[in-house]
Amino acid sequence: MKSIALFFLLLVSFSGCKKAEADLDMKVSAIKLPSKEVSAGNALYDKGELNSSTKETQQNIEQKIIKQGDLRFETNDLQSTYTQIQNAVKSHNAIIQNDTEGKNYESIFRRLIIRVPSKNFDSFLKDISKGVAYFDNKEISSQDVTAEYIDIDARLKAKKVLENRYLELLKKANKVTEMLEIEKQLSAIREEIEAKEGQLNYMQNRVSFSTITIEFYKSIAEESGVTTSYGMKIWTAIKSGFNSLSSLFINLLSIWPFIIILFAAGYFIRKRFKSKKI
Repeated sequence: MKSIALFFLLLVSFSGCKKAEADLDMKVSAIKLPSKEVSAGNALYDKGELNSSTKETQQNIEQKIIKQGDLRFETNDLQSTYTQIQNAVKSHNAIIQNDTEGKNYESIFRRLIIRVPSKNFDSFLKDISKGVAYFDNKEISSQDVTAEYIDIDARLKAKKVLENRYLELLKKANKVTEMLEIEKQLSAIREEIEAKEGQLNYMQNRVSFSTITIEFYKSIAEESGVTTSYGMKIWTAIKSGFNSLSSLFINLLSIWPFIIILFAAGYFIRKRFKSKKI
């Protein structure tokens, strides 16, 4: 009788263990990652809950504006203009990200790409515009990315909630297969979290620091006529005539067979006319 009671006790204990393992498997499978076509936010919450979370986030996040500027103008003194811009950069806590110098047939130019704190954007533009008679090009743009920022932020929070749920299941897992499955899902979720955080950081950096491209140049077309002397012009003309004569001689050499034929035909025609006169 005791052996029968012990057998039933073992059977009940074994069934309880199986049930606990089945429950854990069901929890793991129930929160597996959704497909790429379905966002994590929609997998965790229904549309009403996600929209409600987005509205709450929108109230807490200030407006996100990305400002950009593109300027081009002429100056009489490149170094003086560069010094003026450098002083504005220092006073407004800006950064010169790129500095390029160049020269073409008409001008010497310098192009700067500057990152300036967004709060100093207008005052910085005012300082660097001092002394500029007119702009060949002046383009200022503003892009509101608040909605995009809030959307990414809400999806990031949803991913973190999903990560915490997996961590709770990992603590309760007993089997190696269960641990491996949960860690696999955690690895994928953490990759997506890092990607979302990267997007937010990049967007926040563009919002915090505006980008201004400045190109200023000095025309050299008029100076070339002053620096070139009259004697230099004569010498240039002589060299040009010599080069033209050399080109003509080379062209004649390239058609020498036709010249020989022409001379031979002229010789025979002249000889024939002489024989007729005799």
